[in-house]
Amino acid sequence: QVQLVESGGGLVQAGGSLRLSCAASGRTRSMYAMGWFRQAPGKEREFVTAIHWSGRITYYTDSVKGRFTISRDNAKNTVYLQMNSLKPEDTAVYYCAAGWVAGDKDDDYDYWGQGTQVTVSS
Repeated sequence: QVQLVESGGGLVQAGGSLRLSCAASGRTRSMYAMGWFRQAPGKEREFVTAIHWSGRITYYTDSVKGRFTISRDNAKNTVYLQMNSLKPEDTAVYYCAAGWVAGDKDDDYDYWGQGTQVTVSS
């Protein structure tokens, strides 16, 4: 089992920045791909970004390209999501996930965190 704990969420004004962290514990494997998803009120959970286990390959949904950056520190079993130029439409609960494939679907991931709330005010 792998446990994932997100942190760093909060309330920020539009145009501001936040950095989310996701710490993994348990039977961690640095070979896991990691992803971030988000779920806004009344909407389905959607893919945001993912990173290959090596850290060299990343993927982003179009709406966050150029604003969000995913990175990882395998020595610390932690993945980060730097979010800049935040918009009110980025408001959501953000979840990190671990799996064998850096995909854009829920089914690509085996382990999920509990989520952290990000609220962007206009």
